[in-house]
Amino acid sequence: MANDYDVRVCRNAEEVAEAAADLFIEECGRAGRFRVALSGGSTPRHTYQLLAEPQYGSRVDWNKVELFWGDERYVPPEHPDSNYRMTREALLRHVALAPDHVHPMPTEISPPEAAAAAYERLVRQNFGTPHALPQFDLVFLGLGTNGHTASLFPHSPLLRETSRLVAADFVAEVNSWRLTLTAPVLNSGRMVAFLVAGAEKADVLQEVLYGHHDPQKLPAQLIRPRPGQLLWIVDQAAAAKLGPSERSSAA
Repeated sequence: MANDYDVRVCRNAEEVAEAAADLFIEECGRAGRFRVALSGGSTPRHTYQLLAEPQYGSRVDWNKVELFWGDERYVPPEHPDSNYRMTREALLRHVALAPDHVHPMPTEISPPEAAAAAYERLVRQNFGTPHALPQFDLVFLGLGTNGHTASLFPHSPLLRETSRLVAADFVAEVNSWRLTLTAPVLNSGRMVAFLVAGAEKADVLQEVLYGHHDPQKLPAQLIRPRPGQLLWIVDQAAAAKLGPSERSSAA
């Protein structure tokens, strides 16, 4: 993967979450209407918990924040696996964010393809882009040990998607339906930040950044925002197999 990204190495997962919360605050300060695509996962959860605390949340103008989701499991909003439920419990219950500024994926709509189409309509309407790609101010992403990001899994037909913003996919690897933003809209983000922590991510992080370009095998390699910025916020354990020039950027 070409070196068209920045890597910020933190000491541990706690500092990754802190750096992500600081990034949220910084990007919010730069934006007028601040629209964010959120990720699921344990590190994002802790980021959201930090943003719910006064020392972080008091620095956010919540009146201009609008939240979307980068992907979602096709489960009811109250289901333990729901990314929306996780975010609600970690963040939404604790901050003054208007309900009409929160846009979860509509998993109550059936079948999954119809839910994806409904979310695409909502996104286009919100951004006022019936034909052009919407541009999120901030996109948070994770990285799976198999190289997936959002719900773009290895060898999925969605990896070749060029027109839809949102799609549904039955992921055999996890035996479940997922809804996901597609690579074109993720790549239109102004700031796209991967949050990666843990020694179990070291091999795949090294392969995504330094390995042969094969996004069918490593979907995270599809994420190359233009003209936006790409930032990897990783901990030392995940960065263990990166080169010295990468790891020298430790926070």
